[in-house]
Amino acid sequence: MAEDVKVTDTAGAPAETMEDYAVQLEASFRKIKEGDILKGTVLAVNEEEVALDLNYYAQGIIKAADLSSDPDFSILRDVQTGDVVEAVVVSTDDGQGNIVLSKKEANDVLAWDKLQNLLEEGTERTVRVKETVNAGVVAYLEGIRGFIPASQLSLDYVEDTSSFVGRELSVRVITVDRDKKKLVLSHKAIAKEKAEEERNHKISMIVPGSILEGTVESLMPYGAFINLGGGLSGLVHISQISVKRIKKPSEVLAVGDKVKVKVLNTNDHKISLSIKAAEDQAAEELKETESFQYRSEGEATTSLGDLFKNLKL
Repeated sequence: MAEDVKVTDTAGAPAETMEDYAVQLEASFRKIKEGDILKGTVLAVNEEEVALDLNYYAQGIIKAADLSSDPDFSILRDVQTGDVVEAVVVSTDDGQGNIVLSKKEANDVLAWDKLQNLLEEGTERTVRVKETVNAGVVAYLEGIRGFIPASQLSLDYVEDTSSFVGRELSVRVITVDRDKKKLVLSHKAIAKEKAEEERNHKISMIVPGSILEGTVESLMPYGAFINLGGGLSGLVHISQISVKRIKKPSEVLAVGDKVKVKVLNTNDHKISLSIKAAEDQAAEELKETESFQYRSEGEATTSLGDLFKNLKL
């Protein structure tokens, strides 16, 4: 079979081949009916409508009101020439030969599949909080109204949700219920991960063997948790609290006590501390200091000046 070769005309432009005609031929045989979901490329945008190339002999039109349910949507800001859009056929002829489509209606079908994928993949997305409602706020994702509970807005307790209105938040999808049209989002999940990353970075900067100062923040049967500041806490095991044997940490420690601790290790992003080792090191340093002072004083008393100072001739 002979290959389909493009022939260049005298003007320098390649002549059309049978492959080019095949695309047009296929388009002419396509049957489009109301309810079909089509994919098209944006050809033009104005304040009233979007024109789409549907790879069909007729052009697609989506009116501004049929593009999105998001109150913050802006046709001129959010739609660009070259964008690929999926929309459902509302009418096969608007009286001027155009196919009328609705992205809003298609979104009600397609968006829930996208949201389910976002849930399964744990994808992070950015939304803008639109309004405050009972026990949370509302934001739109993929054109669907989503609810962010107050408990999922921050790592801290949120009493006044109105302060979040207008803010952009990174969120993850935590609930998708297509039948009940229920979409729940969480910013807290991402905030928690970032806080954990920051904490782990701080821990990685701590050098084992360092002497730190902290405050006893809680006592447990197995040891004491020490607040080291900067959002970091470490555990002093009961065996590392005192040189003497104790049955429970409260025998020698109380919440609020200031203590010096030695960092034993930072394995698995956990800080292991020892009060006993810090005291042992402090005692050793004190001993070395006293020894040094003794040697210094000894050397001075055996100098020639001291030997002859009180000598009576």
